[in-house]
Amino acid sequence: SQTSLDDRGRLTLPKELRERYGDRYYVVDLHDGIKLIPIDGALEALREEFSDVEKSAEELRRNAREEALDEAGH
Repeated sequence: SQTSLDDRGRLTLPKELRERYGDRYYVVDLHDGIKLIPIDGALEALREEFSDVEKSAEELRRNAREEALDEAGH
């Protein structure tokens, strides 16, 4: 299905999806778009989404910090 934002920036999901997945979602910013993850079962969905990541959380944080500093010109 397709939807768009209203003039206040709100996204309306079709009734069938709300009934199936609920009314609360995490919005995950991915390199090629966004993903809505229902709050129920969110941890499992995140693990599936990032199952191919081989770095530890600490390595990912360190790399992100280094990239941010590089972009800031430090």
